[in-house]
Amino acid sequence: MDTDVTTVDHAAGCFLEFLRVERQASIYTLENYERDLRRLLKFADDQGLLLSDCRHHHIRSCLGALHRKGLSPRSLQRWLSAVRSLFQFCLKRHWVEVNPCTGIQAPKAAKTLPKALDADQATRFVEVLGDDFLSLRDRACVELFYSSGLRLSELSQLDWRDLDLNQGQVRVMGKGRKTRDLPIGQYALEALRNWQQMQRADCGEVEAVFTSRSGKRLTNRSIQSRFERLSIKQGLEQPVHPHMLRHSFASHLLESSGDLRTVQELLGHSDLATTQIYTHLDFQHLAKVYDSAHPRAQRQSSTEDDDLP
Repeated sequence: MDTDVTTVDHAAGCFLEFLRVERQASIYTLENYERDLRRLLKFADDQGLLLSDCRHHHIRSCLGALHRKGLSPRSLQRWLSAVRSLFQFCLKRHWVEVNPCTGIQAPKAAKTLPKALDADQATRFVEVLGDDFLSLRDRACVELFYSSGLRLSELSQLDWRDLDLNQGQVRVMGKGRKTRDLPIGQYALEALRNWQQMQRADCGEVEAVFTSRSGKRLTNRSIQSRFERLSIKQGLEQPVHPHMLRHSFASHLLESSGDLRTVQELLGHSDLATTQIYTHLDFQHLAKVYDSAHPRAQRQSSTEDDDLP
């Protein structure tokens, strides 16, 4: 075994650099890995553990401590996945002899369905009125988001060269640096053309599609903040976050088409199982229609049941 790498801190630094350079992981992914590995580093420092000292019971002990501190099952799953990946990286480089995470499972998280707007709510949200800088930009932003089902990071990183407004399509780079071409709806196209004229008049020629008045690209957090403000401005009862609009795109498309494979391709999911959660949303929609429309769908009231012999 190579003993040059002795500390967990050093190994984690090498691993993060590998993710950044070799895997070209996104900033968001790197931040998540760094945050999770920092928890392992603190545990190793507290216990006085070197990299080669880490054993199965140490990982279980750290997992238990994080659980007692109140980390959610989903956060614990992500933490264990990050630590497992770190030691797999070390194993391939012969820095450790075994992966101490083998056989360890984090608590299972309860499955929750993604929230989605209904068609009327989505229409109300994206129809931003006004012809000033912010109104034109916000309408183009939400119309494109809902029209093409983008991820937040895909939207914020868009450049004008990625858009073909004549052909009505956009090219985005998704997870794993995979590109996909997506159609743009007519309302989104109109909103983008209006926004492009306004942006050029105020900012000149810039690469980024969505910018501030100074021409600086909007960050993910800036777009999230605009969504929150628009939720209030557009009179919605609940705050709308970007991923909710992506869920709405997927569920509405599936309700209309029933074509799961196409929805998978548009969303950029590598695994069909990830897309299948929208079949549950679709079923919920069908169940509500059934309950409200079918004469034999409604159960008798509890009062009537009590009167039965």
